[in-house]
Order: sequence, then C-alpha cells, then structure tokens
Amino acid sequence: MNSQPGAPVDPLKVALRDYAHTRAVKDGTVVPDGCALEFVEVEPIHRAFAPMVREQRYDVCELAVATLLQAVEAGCPVVALPVVLHGNYHHRSVSTAQPGLTPAGLRGRRVGVRAYSQTTGLWVRGLLSDTYGLASRDVTWVTTEGPHVTGAREPANVERTDGRLVDLMRAGDLAAVVMGARSADHVEGLAPLIPDWQARQEAHFAEHGWIPVNHLAVVRRDLLETRPDAVRAVYRALTRSIDLARPDTPATVRDVVIRHGVTDTLLATLDTAIRYAREQEVIRTAMTAESLFADFTKYVARA
Repeated sequence: MNSQPGAPVDPLKVALRDYAHTRAVKDGTVVPDGCALEFVEVEPIHRAFAPMVREQRYDVCELAVATLLQAVEAGCPVVALPVVLHGNYHHRSVSTAQPGLTPAGLRGRRVGVRAYSQTTGLWVRGLLSDTYGLASRDVTWVTTEGPHVTGAREPANVERTDGRLVDLMRAGDLAAVVMGARSADHVEGLAPLIPDWQARQEAHFAEHGWIPVNHLAVVRRDLLETRPDAVRAVYRALTRSIDLARPDTPATVRDVVIRHGVTDTLLATLDTAIRYAREQEVIRTAMTAESLFADFTKYVARA
C-alpha cells in the first residue's frame, strides 16, 4: 500500500462473494468516499480465507466466523466489521444415506465435514449438542481440509482423508456428512438427518430470534489503524449496499440474517458461536462477541 505523503493512494483490495447485497458496491452504484476499491474474484470464497488470515492478502475480505475466532485467538492482524455477508439455518446441513438414522444414532460413528473449523460444521455440531445431547466429542469427524489459521489445533477425534466424503458415506465408512442444503439436494440418495428440519428451524427462530451467521467482513488491522477514514468509508458503502438490497417486507432467510451494526441480535448470535467453538475445541480462549468489535468501535463507530 502506498503511504508516502502526497502520493496517490493505491486502491483497496477487496474479496467479497457476489451477493444481491454486495452488488451495489461491487458494480460501482455505491462508491466509498475518498477511496477506490479493487475487487479480487475468489470462487469459492472460502479460498480467500487462508490468504487473508495467514498473509493479509486483502485489505477487506469476507471471512467465516469460525476462522475469525481462530484468527483472533492466534493474534492474526485482522479486525471484524459488524457486516453480516452470509448466514443460514443449518438443520438441513447434515445428510445421511442410511434410512432411519437419527441424530442420536451418530454417537460413536464417523461423520464427514470439509474442515473441522468450517462454520457450517460449527453450527451443526452446536445444534446437535443443544437439541439432541450429542456432544462433538461423541463423534469422529472426518475432514478433507485443515484449518485456515496456521497452528490452529484440532481435537483428537478429528481425522483427515483424501477420499470424497460422499463416496465414503456411500461405502458405509461415514454415517453422515455435513454440507450445504443446496449441495445435498443435488446428490442422489441423500436425505436430511433431521427429518423435521423445517419445523426445527421455525422453533429455533421463535425461541432465539436470530439465524446463524456464517460470514462477516474483516479488514487488515494496519489499514484500520493508519486509515480509519478509509475503513469507515468502506463500512458505510457496505451498509448502503445492504440497505439497497433489503426488501420492505422480509421474504427469505437472507432478508432476515443480512444486517449491519453492533446489535444485540448480532452479539447474541456470535456469543452462541463462541460458546460452540469453545465446547468443540475449535478455540480454547475465552472471548466475547463484543470484544470482536472493540477495534471497530474504537476506530470507526465513535468517530
């Protein structure tokens, strides 16, 4: 980044997935005051997470919640913005090829998930624990990838495989697999592990008032500390882009979960994610959702 006095300032490198709520800022309808943005397309977006936390490759980046928590624990110089970019229910995110298998039937079994620190897996394990009494330690988690954060430890009941998780499940080596509902719907022979998942989702929202958050926006710490005005401008542009995409009457999960600002709802959601992360040994350090946004509040919100 060019920081010489009087010299032109390089555009900020930004890695965000294409969503309806990022379209306005990505297509130039919304422009942050005083800074230019250079969008780097990364597909799928989770491939941007490791470069961001390991080498701060981008100035602004979409980042999964579980990776953010591990990055904070490891002291990686990234700072969360209260901008929700992606979230969903996860009662439909665990599938099986074994008819009649129940969540309780996973005890002592092997379950596949792309990475133990994947945020979808974090939420799935949490709901299995809270709702069905199935602790993460009761299952062997078979993964194809390690954590994005260098040095992040995995518990002893995590294994790595070179095989495709769906193939392993069909061969009987795995009892179930964690994957997004849209992906599972395209795999023949899979059924939801939780048959009444829709009713469970509705009950969860009625009880808690929030939908799980998967991805937030983050920025490089040095950018926040040296150019807080630029981060403030980016934050305002993202919030404007979200507001432009928001319908007057929410009709989808996305309309409800995509939000900005440090709200009680966001803090409650992330405090639950933190509890799950500690219970599952994704992280081992105590932290709070409010602490995740301490630097945002110091440099951006109070200005």
